[in-house]
Amino acid sequence: MNIADSEKLAAGFTRLGLNETKTMDDATIVVINTCSIRQHAEDRAYSQLGRVRLQKEKRPDLKVAVMGCMVGPKTGDLKRRFPFVDTFARPQDFEPIIELIEGDENDLGGEFWPTTWSIPNGPTAYVPVVHGCDKFCTYCIVPYRRGRERSRPVNEIVREVNWLTNNGAREVTLLGQTVEAFGRDLNDSSEDSPDLGDLMRELSDLPELKRIRFLTSYPKHMTERILKAVADLPKVMECFSLPIQSGSDRILSEMRRGYELKEFREKINLVRSLMPDAGISTDIIVGYPGETEKDFQDSLDVLGEFRFDKVHIAAYSERPGTIAARTTTDDITAEEKSERLQRVEALSEQIGREKNEALLGSTQPVLIEGSRDDQFYGRTCSGKLVHIDVPVRIGEIVDVVIEHTGSYSLRGQPVDTLEALTI
Repeated sequence: MNIADSEKLAAGFTRLGLNETKTMDDATIVVINTCSIRQHAEDRAYSQLGRVRLQKEKRPDLKVAVMGCMVGPKTGDLKRRFPFVDTFARPQDFEPIIELIEGDENDLGGEFWPTTWSIPNGPTAYVPVVHGCDKFCTYCIVPYRRGRERSRPVNEIVREVNWLTNNGAREVTLLGQTVEAFGRDLNDSSEDSPDLGDLMRELSDLPELKRIRFLTSYPKHMTERILKAVADLPKVMECFSLPIQSGSDRILSEMRRGYELKEFREKINLVRSLMPDAGISTDIIVGYPGETEKDFQDSLDVLGEFRFDKVHIAAYSERPGTIAARTTTDDITAEEKSERLQRVEALSEQIGREKNEALLGSTQPVLIEGSRDDQFYGRTCSGKLVHIDVPVRIGEIVDVVIEHTGSYSLRGQPVDTLEALTI
């Protein structure tokens, strides 16, 4: 979501005649887009701000802006800590930053931002479809920073995706903190509101669009109707990011996740009954306040049961202003969190290796996304990362025979290359 926000702001700067610079030395304005989901992310932002402060001391005319989830409704503390910053802007609140360049005499509202779309720098692009979050999980600061859920109109999203594909994108990822919440707020009656499946059907009609992905999912909003759309629409990839966060019903209740393990299991089973080859990743938090060894073992058991393709693991990090910060004590030591994190990583790596080994020798359609150090890479329909050693055209979907597998990625050769070698 932050990448999408940054690209939209950059497109606004371009529209106003500015160009991106390689270093701060040549910049008119520097913008730091921040994340607050964990302390580590904030620490990185503080480190960047330290470098910007030195640049500002050398060039007082340099404009400095901070945006994103570190910026809440009240900015007094941030202004005291970082007096060299010219403006602070909440997520999607671009106008204060643009005003640093243009001044407030211009009309910066209306259609400026809805129709300001970036030119993709590759075959993939991110498209936010629903902003904000209404869930208020105890550990999460996002709803306080990004506000309540607000869906974008379907026609506006279709126009943006059409623009992106006409400028080189072949795959879009539809974004939302809980992406299946899309459309629930667009009409007075939820029965008349478009859902994510309806949006996917509209987008599937765009001729230059080859693939559609989406994240992040939330069990309660994953209706059978939406899942059937994913299964039935050829352009929609059968790839889910479905955070569980804990395998303990007690901890899930403490987190206010809004579901129990039984409900989560039902959704996983429904996905796999409709799409047996679907790729499913998840998120796990270890060391949530009060997490016992049994609670943690429940999480390990869940990972063993569901055998996710990938697990994103984080140690609990207290976020000031959240419910957990106000009502609980961070009573799990750093050493315990680290030990639990390593155990989840080891299990996740083992399961990932075993699942990927099952793909050895198979042929997978891979959208080539780019190259790094003369090695090309892309992803399968189920979201597996594939490395390819021979030159292939970026933006093309290539049939690749998988020759090597690891815990986190695959390696293979294009079918055309192997056929040429056989001849």
